[in-house]
Amino acid sequence: MRRGRAPVPRSTLPPKRRRHAARTLAAVVCALTLVAPATANAHRGGNQAQPQVSYWDTDQSATARAAALLGQMTLDEKVDMLHGELNNDYGFYNAPIERLGIPALTMTDGRNGVRLGSTEFNGGRSTLLPSAISAAASWDADVADLHAGVTADEAFRTGMNTVLSPSVNIARVPQNGRNFESFGEDPLLMSAMGNAWNGTIQEYGGLLGNIQDWAVYTQEYNRLQDANMVVDDRTLQEIYNRPFDEIINGTHPGSVMCGFNKVNGEYSCGNDFLINQILKEQYGFQGFVMSDYNAAHETLEINAGLDQDQPGNYTPGQVGDCLFCQPLIDAVNAGTVSIDRINDAVTRILRPMIGLGLFDRDLNQLPIDEALHNTQSAEAAAQGMVLLKNDDVLPLSEDLGSIAVIGTDADEVVQGGGSSHIANTTSETSPLAGIQERLADTGTEVTYVPGTDPVTSAALLPGAAPIPSSFMTPAGGAAGTGLSAEYFLNQDFSGSPYLDRVEPYVGLNTGFYAFTSLNANSPHFPDIPQDLNTNMSARWSATLTAPVTGTYELQVVTNGKTTLTVDGTEVVNVTDFFTPTATQQNQTISVPLEFTAGSTHSIELTYIYDNSSTWNQVESQLKLAWVPPEGVVLPQAANAAAQAADADAAVVLVRDYSTEGGDLSTLELPNWQADLIRAVGAANPNTVVVMTVGGVVELVDWQDAVGGVIHGWYPGQNQGTAIASVLFGDVNPSGKLPITLPVNAEQTPVSTPAQYPGVDGINAEYSEGIFVGYRGYQQFGIEPAYPFGYGLSYTSFDYSDLRITCKVYNTGGQSGKFDALEGEAETPGADADATASGDGTIGTQLHQGKRGWDKGNGHHHGWDKGKSCRNKPLQASVRITNTGDAAGSEVVQAYAGANANAPVQMAPKALAGWTKVDLEPGESTRVRIPLDIEAFSYWDVNTDRWVTPAGTVQVHVGPNSADTPLTADLRIRSHR
Repeated sequence: MRRGRAPVPRSTLPPKRRRHAARTLAAVVCALTLVAPATANAHRGGNQAQPQVSYWDTDQSATARAAALLGQMTLDEKVDMLHGELNNDYGFYNAPIERLGIPALTMTDGRNGVRLGSTEFNGGRSTLLPSAISAAASWDADVADLHAGVTADEAFRTGMNTVLSPSVNIARVPQNGRNFESFGEDPLLMSAMGNAWNGTIQEYGGLLGNIQDWAVYTQEYNRLQDANMVVDDRTLQEIYNRPFDEIINGTHPGSVMCGFNKVNGEYSCGNDFLINQILKEQYGFQGFVMSDYNAAHETLEINAGLDQDQPGNYTPGQVGDCLFCQPLIDAVNAGTVSIDRINDAVTRILRPMIGLGLFDRDLNQLPIDEALHNTQSAEAAAQGMVLLKNDDVLPLSEDLGSIAVIGTDADEVVQGGGSSHIANTTSETSPLAGIQERLADTGTEVTYVPGTDPVTSAALLPGAAPIPSSFMTPAGGAAGTGLSAEYFLNQDFSGSPYLDRVEPYVGLNTGFYAFTSLNANSPHFPDIPQDLNTNMSARWSATLTAPVTGTYELQVVTNGKTTLTVDGTEVVNVTDFFTPTATQQNQTISVPLEFTAGSTHSIELTYIYDNSSTWNQVESQLKLAWVPPEGVVLPQAANAAAQAADADAAVVLVRDYSTEGGDLSTLELPNWQADLIRAVGAANPNTVVVMTVGGVVELVDWQDAVGGVIHGWYPGQNQGTAIASVLFGDVNPSGKLPITLPVNAEQTPVSTPAQYPGVDGINAEYSEGIFVGYRGYQQFGIEPAYPFGYGLSYTSFDYSDLRITCKVYNTGGQSGKFDALEGEAETPGADADATASGDGTIGTQLHQGKRGWDKGNGHHHGWDKGKSCRNKPLQASVRITNTGDAAGSEVVQAYAGANANAPVQMAPKALAGWTKVDLEPGESTRVRIPLDIEAFSYWDVNTDRWVTPAGTVQVHVGPNSADTPLTADLRIRSHR
């Protein structure tokens, strides 16, 4: 592991021509080095003083080599570097220029592991790691190091040289289908994890990193249909852009990817304000900006700062007509694009390629230590698991006698969909297998039952849940197994069916979701092949058995020509193909029908799809659902409850369907899983729910039915081992929520249609401003189900004796330069004297150490008692005591309160720092948390800089954002 790297100070960056940003604390923190004495307790590892490390963007030899190559290049060769060549073996690809010895750019998606597009690379196998948000839930940059280290090793050894990660998109919208790919809702936490991730990738050697998606990419809804994020400049700078700023000036990524969406009316990839003025000038970014897949729209977007168009040329080997192919050469010849701009873009690609070692390696494959990486995947997953509830049920005893494992995919490895999906893992351990392996030779019996129907992309469709298979009998099939299904690759049901099979329910949601390597459907649902992404027809038939007497509301969600016939009577007849719009991509038809208990009814559903109904890369959409009368008991759930009642404990695994390309239509668990939880919980009080989900789900309507709840995120390929280690206490959970869990979708800071999905489905108004996530819940008085930073442990911790290193700070300085930091010394008491001998631990610091943001796993020498604290770091210190019976880790969080003297509204609490400490039972230590001065500051839109207003501000410290029992005053005064 790397220790003590100090990034190049911002003052060494080229002068900003049009925009600048003053930081009041950063220069001091940048200059700070810590020497860690060897001690036995508390933090893992230690920070050692290291020589300052130079980066590729300050490497003069790389600059000289790039200039020499540029001088030898023809215009055609230069333009070749500015667009990719379609090559499905890679995420993106840029061909080599062999005449000049310029290597290919071989790019891979790397957010949850290395996604390989060809079996030529390690047989197509790679390690599926826990999701990025799982890493964030550890609040531990070393866990991000571990994730990125496995990714870097496998990328290098499979011949890749560019890793398309990390994603640093703020989780503004709980429904966002890609929340699992980023690090949560707070920009400071996002910066920490992103810097650790990128630093590890690029320090591996021969690899170039890529941070994404610039800018304000917070929803999948209408992402390809001109979705426009309407956001003010202060919010842009303080929340959404800040992680990019910190990572660019922390670990210096070689590239940035711009996204599909618009920001304030301009496409992100063609936005001069965002790319040229902010990214390249204000932040001093010297690498290259590439487009996401076809996210560029015009050739002249190169003048707005876009450097490389991907995937670029669809006809490799020929002169292409992509935006940055022949049209770019024509634009240069016409004078609408200058040769200086071409040279700048090429240089921005060459310099990081040279400086990061891409020229000095080959692309030969090397063996991968798959077993080691599989073990590391489980270790990382366990560190990210968050214990939400424990009524003295956990940890489970290994000799409890019997345990019922329940869940539709408890016997499978669950992950998200889209370009971070790992289709061919090196190994898989499901939750069921992990529990079985953990309990082998203990004498404890393990049983399994699914409990509900499998989850697919149909979960993204609006409306009620599908009619369960338990109530359907296919023609000639077993009762309670579903419907007969026939698919035709034509629109008139002619010829032999392309597919003829039984399906558990009617649920079709294809297009992007049906791509073979991208879909995350349950393996228990018959495969929905990519061939169905065409004009097609299909029909389903079954006998429905009504479980109770009453009114059943049957729902058909469709975007095609559709008929529903019940007992020979056509009750739904949609005669036209649906014309999608930005606000509606399908329609729901509801039919109330009266059934008596035990009655049987013939059901036939027909569907014809036409590709004119395609929208946002989604094609056929169909679901047959119902809202049954009260009193319906799902037979699958009843069977699960019976098994749970006979067991000493029950573990219910639940899942969702989160994916690139679409947002969740509801935060409720799909396919009647909440009913399953309530039934099992009623049967056995020792029931624990483990959520393997992408991010946010509603749980208040079922959590009271069970004794324990664990948020497991998407825990990677070895998730069973990780889950079992937490369930049975081999690992004491220490994760904390990096995202707020709301009561429901209506009780969030972003709950109006104008905010999400946006006015007319397009223009998302960021009217909440900076009050995103926990800031908004507190500002607007919204009570969440579980607050940001929340997480329990199998032990308990006591917080006491909060102190601020220097209670009075003076701010000053000139615009565009770092302000000097001064203060009046605090005289610490006897408790602080004790820590001066090396007992204390120091936490994460911005711009310090190997990442630019470091967990700071070392020990502090103590304070200069009674002396001036000029140029001392702004720190909080607090004593933490493990008051329980088990060893455990605690994430100690510090928040800045709002400054009442500020001329703008500031958040009631803003994360200012944290540290993670390990303690044995009864052990006590003082931890120190460097505080981020920007948490006490705001972005002044009039002067384009951070401003720290004078006044008295409270520093809050505690185990989560809503529970901060300790407070101390910090006085900030203007010093000019």
